[in-house]
Amino acid sequence: MTRHGLRVIVLAAQRQGVRDPLAARFGVSHKCLVPLHGQPLVAHVLGTLAACRAVDSVAISVEAGAFDPIRQLIPSASGKAFDLVAARDNITESVLAAAGDHSGPLVITTADNVLLSASSVVTMRKVLIDHDGAVAMARRESVLDAHPDGQRRFYRFRDGEYSNCNLYGLAHCRALRAAEIFRGGGQFAKKASRIVEAFGLANLVLLKLGLLSLPTAMRRISKRVGLDLAAVVLPDGRQAIDVDNDRTYAVVQELLESHPSGSEVVTATAEHRMLDQGQAVSA
Repeated sequence: MTRHGLRVIVLAAQRQGVRDPLAARFGVSHKCLVPLHGQPLVAHVLGTLAACRAVDSVAISVEAGAFDPIRQLIPSASGKAFDLVAARDNITESVLAAAGDHSGPLVITTADNVLLSASSVVTMRKVLIDHDGAVAMARRESVLDAHPDGQRRFYRFRDGEYSNCNLYGLAHCRALRAAEIFRGGGQFAKKASRIVEAFGLANLVLLKLGLLSLPTAMRRISKRVGLDLAAVVLPDGRQAIDVDNDRTYAVVQELLESHPSGSEVVTATAEHRMLDQGQAVSA
């Protein structure tokens, strides 16, 4: 493993003191171990990363109690380094621990991002050549084209509505401080004071009113956090559909059965082509 290649961090831990409803439904300890289309959620993600030539190493951030079952799911013939790293108390500390002494680019995703494609990872890697950080988004139209019930929450900008794809990129270890806005985990979006602190009151008001285009919003947020950030608009609306609940579980199952996205192998030629065609909304 090189410390300078692309390292992907897969967040697979549970919120402290809370058992995920899907995990309870299927009788497993962790949501990432919920079976779907023949294998646990996290196995779909690991298979995709194993097949992606752009990925040098993978770190799976999860509670130590889940190490053994996840270790059995790690692809053995990929030639990549897969590390299990004990999750910390919040997302920021978990990302820092999973990054370790890695000095190259990082891509961060979640274990329930079952429809993640290798081409999306390659596109993120390309954008990180010119930006400190990136967040993947998909247009509302693309998401609803993929499945009419695939996503119900969209962020409204002046130039359209977008959904987050649970795919983030950091170009270097200095950009890890951007992860500070996620400290505290999933409750971030529910606490207005923390949003104001991260993005600024004026930015928050403009965003809420839909008065900023996505490029303008990224420029303002970049200035606020002191990093050059970009939004990557992925054309595949499936990238914004992960397994959050019973509804999206059924949606992803349907999509996998009708059009498997799984672990497509990205050849060197195709990878170079995608690196040339990466779409970014520059900040």
